[in-house]
Amino acid sequence: MPSSRYLFGALPWYSVLIVCGICAALIWCTHEEKRLGLPKDTTVDLALWVVPMGVVGARLYYVAFSWDMFRGDPLSILRVWQGGLAIYGGILGGVLAVALFSWRRKLSFLTLADMIVPGLALAQAIGRWGNFFNMEAYGLPVTDPAWQFFPAAVLIPEGGGSVWHMATFFYESVWDLGVFAALVLMRRRLRHPGDTLRWYLLLYGGGRLIVEGLRMDSLMSAGGTIRVSQLLSVGLCLGVLVTFALRLAGRPTARQWLLGGAGVLAGALLLLLPAPPEVFPGSRAAWAGLWMLGLGGIGLGLGRPLSGRRRALAILPLGALGGSAALQVLLALRGWGGVEVATLLGLCFTAAAVTCTAWLCPSAGDAATDSPAALENR
Repeated sequence: MPSSRYLFGALPWYSVLIVCGICAALIWCTHEEKRLGLPKDTTVDLALWVVPMGVVGARLYYVAFSWDMFRGDPLSILRVWQGGLAIYGGILGGVLAVALFSWRRKLSFLTLADMIVPGLALAQAIGRWGNFFNMEAYGLPVTDPAWQFFPAAVLIPEGGGSVWHMATFFYESVWDLGVFAALVLMRRRLRHPGDTLRWYLLLYGGGRLIVEGLRMDSLMSAGGTIRVSQLLSVGLCLGVLVTFALRLAGRPTARQWLLGGAGVLAGALLLLLPAPPEVFPGSRAAWAGLWMLGLGGIGLGLGRPLSGRRRALAILPLGALGGSAALQVLLALRGWGGVEVATLLGLCFTAAAVTCTAWLCPSAGDAATDSPAALENR
C-alpha cells in the first residue's frame, strides 16, 4: 500500500507519472522522427495537438460510461483533478488529433501513427503506476496467502481494514512494456505504413482483453452488463486481422478462393461446438469471427506460391486456433465460469490473434522468398 498519493504537498504521484510517460513518449518520437524522414520539430508541433486532445478524449470517454456520477452536477465534468480518465478515450482523442494534424501539414497519417505508438505503449507502462498510488484499477480479492504479496497482489483499504486484491494495474504495465519492446524490435521489418500501428492495436487490445476481465472497476454499459473495454479490445483485434486478410487476398486466384472459403466455412462450423458461459456479451461471436478470419486467411496464404518455411509457419496459427477450440470445449464440459474462463479464453484469443496476424503479415525478410506474382498481389 502506498504511503501517500502525493509526491509532496498537493502534487499527486498520478500527475507526475502521466507527465513522465508523456515525456518518455516525446523522447522516443524525436528519435523516430529522424528515422522516418519527417520534418524537424514535427514531434513538438504534434504534441501540442495530441496531448490536450488526448486528455479531453480520456475525460469524455470516462464521463460517457459513468454518466450517473455526473448527471446531478454537470460542471463536475471539468474537475479533471478529482480523477476520471480512461486510456481508450485518450487514444481515440489522440487519433483524431493526429488525423487533423496530418491533414493540416500534408503529412501521412499512418507514418505519424507509426512514429507515435511505440512511445505510447511506453507511456502507458509508466502511467499505469499512477493507479498504484491512487489505489485503483485493482482486481478481484486474493484469498490464497501464497499470493498475498506485491506485485502479484496489492493491499486496498476496505471496511476499516486492508484486503489483498489482484494488482491488475501492474499486470497491464508489464504487458505495455512488452508491447513497447515488441514494436521496437519489429518496426524496421514492417514494410507497409501503418503496420506498426496495427500491431500496437492488436497487442494492446489482446492484453487489455485479459486484464479487463480481472478488474473490479471496469467502465460498463448496457445497464452494467458489458465491459466496454473488452468489447473494444476484441473489435480492435478483429479489425487488424481483417485489414491483413484483405491485403493478403489482393487479386485472389481460384485456388485461393477455394482454400480461403473452406477456411471460413470451417471456422463457422466451430459455432456448433459446446461453449462455456460467455465471459462478456458477444464473446462467442468474437471467437467465431477469429476462427473464420484466421482459417480463411491461412487458406488464402496457402493458396499462394510460398516457400516451404512460410508454409511450415502455418502450424502456429493452426495450433493456436485449435487450442482455443479445445479449451472452449473443455471449459464447457466442466461447467467452469468466472475469472478462470475470462483469463484462459482471453489468453487463447490473444495468442490466436497474434499468430494469425503474423501469418497474414509476412515480414520484410520473406520478400525474397515470395514469387513476383505474390508480391504484386500483396
